[in-house]
Amino acid sequence: MSTPIATPPEPRVQPVVPAEQSEFPVILPGYTYDAVEKQIGGIVLERPITFGWAVGFIGTAILVVLLHLAVVWLLIRGVGIWGIDIPVAWGFAIINFVWWIGIGHAGTLISAILYLFRQRWRTSINRFAEAMTIFAVMCAGLFPLIHLGRPWMFYYLIPYPNTMEIWPQFRSPLIWDFFAVSTYFTTSVLFWYSGMVPDFAALRDRAKQRFAKVIFGILSFGWRGSARHWRNYEDAYVLLAALSTPLVVSVHSVVSFDFAVGIVPGWHSTIFPPYFVAGALYAGFAMVLTIAIILRPVFKIEGLVTMRHLDNMAKLMLASGLVVMYGYLMEGFMAWYGGREFETYQQLTRFFGTYGGWGWGLLLTNVLIPQLLWFKRFRTNIWWLLLISTSINIGMWIERFIIVVVSLHRDYMPSAWGYYSPTIWDIATYAGTLGFFTFALFLFVRLLPMIPAFEVKEMLSHLRHEEQTA
Repeated sequence: MSTPIATPPEPRVQPVVPAEQSEFPVILPGYTYDAVEKQIGGIVLERPITFGWAVGFIGTAILVVLLHLAVVWLLIRGVGIWGIDIPVAWGFAIINFVWWIGIGHAGTLISAILYLFRQRWRTSINRFAEAMTIFAVMCAGLFPLIHLGRPWMFYYLIPYPNTMEIWPQFRSPLIWDFFAVSTYFTTSVLFWYSGMVPDFAALRDRAKQRFAKVIFGILSFGWRGSARHWRNYEDAYVLLAALSTPLVVSVHSVVSFDFAVGIVPGWHSTIFPPYFVAGALYAGFAMVLTIAIILRPVFKIEGLVTMRHLDNMAKLMLASGLVVMYGYLMEGFMAWYGGREFETYQQLTRFFGTYGGWGWGLLLTNVLIPQLLWFKRFRTNIWWLLLISTSINIGMWIERFIIVVVSLHRDYMPSAWGYYSPTIWDIATYAGTLGFFTFALFLFVRLLPMIPAFEVKEMLSHLRHEEQTA
């Protein structure tokens, strides 16, 4: 028979938030240890399947089926079903790969970096941010794989002893991407899972059905909440956080090398690594904010994911957006200052060429609309935050489209100029990954604890202690 997890004693009075923290509390007053565990665990163990959840789940499942059809048809007919041609040999596959990798970066930053800096406000959002990271990286990893042309021979990317003595070309950005993405995905999964072990044990002890007790008992690895368990957990979690932190910088820097090592005008720039990292955080925070805004009313967690979380994420989003805007300015300035006609033409064609509308759309969605975040009234308004975060998600996809397509469609010689237009299969594959991402999120919020209950209870204990010593 399992032993219940030891939890801190129930406070005699309801915890309150010290006034110096913010006018927005990190958790609404009135929560107790048992209330936190009951609300978070109740979503998994007791909440019935609602009509809205079922409709959304079926809708995303249809998109997953569409993804399977698009990939199967690609394997049958080849990459010719896409809109890629010469000179635009890269299209939606690389655009979406870079976009999805960027989406996943905010989860690592919220979970690892803010944890190392002991930022308490990350507590209620880090779990689904980590899940978002894993699902986004899974979507991203699909595109380089199917872009190979012969994805069933993907193992040629892996350096392994073989009788033919064929080794990967380590000077190829494709190999760099393989190592960067696989390392990032592995570390993210370990970090995500290790953080859920105490909550799995709590669900095991609260579950009434035998099946749920067995499943969560297996997932918890025999966790009993002893001092030894907590010590080992803290050591492992800090170590994984420290390993994940440099990945925030390294992974998207490696992705940026796919472009920066080329001689194509618009790509050959040393600003790409920091520029891509800032853009990844920009897109990632926008997606976390979008997910948080939707989850709050649906699962009645406004007391755990408060306006302070949304306000802080909006501020971080604004800060990373300013770095992205600086990157845009530096691209234009260096094209002019360098005096190279090809770079100058490339910058001008982004706004006045064949795809000029995309350039102006980029400025609107990524630069102008996010400036509203300077004002508190917009940062504390749910609908404005949803509009701004959605605008940034769209804008960051447009940015990748401009970097890939607009830079390639005008080569050095007019005889090599071309035009790229996505086909229905390009769009179907992208829509399918969006469906897979939301499909995985639907399963996650219903089957696993979306908020770390033990971290929230620990934060309550800290807040109570601070109030008593104030």
